Amino acid sequence: MISDMFNSGAMPVLERMVQFTGARHGVIADNIANLSTPHFRPRDLNPHEFQQQLRQAVDRRRATASPIDGPLDFARSEQLTFHADRLEARPQPLDENILFHDRNNRDLERIMQDLAENTAVHNVSIQLMRSEMSIMQTAIRETIR
Repeated sequence: MISDMFNSGAMPVLERMVQFTGARHGVIADNIANLSTPHFRPRDLNPHEFQQQLRQAVDRRRATASPIDGPLDFARSEQLTFHADRLEARPQPLDENILFHDRNNRDLERIMQDLAENTAVHNVSIQLMRSEMSIMQTAIRETIR
């Protein structure tokens, strides 16, 4: 019964969002740490690919007999593998920028923009999870009285 509360509504979607943004944050931090490392190629997880997979998983769940209950069923991709309790990420190299003399193709402005955007999505997802938990706490308190 308790597990059903966490596998219904928006909670599984928010959980996967937090897992993805957490994994992507680590990749972006690694890019920042290696900004001046010769031969380093920045990597990233594609947020558009994740959004597409998330959309497809939500659509598959909606097509079932109980459209708001149950875990999300994700397809495996080149970058992401979803397990029951975690996300396995395989970041791909970015080759979008010019190659510097040290054979590094860094782009500080783009990396910082990605970090800011990822942090904003992560914070919003956490805030929405808190809101969902608050609603559950209120419902539990009301049934006890």
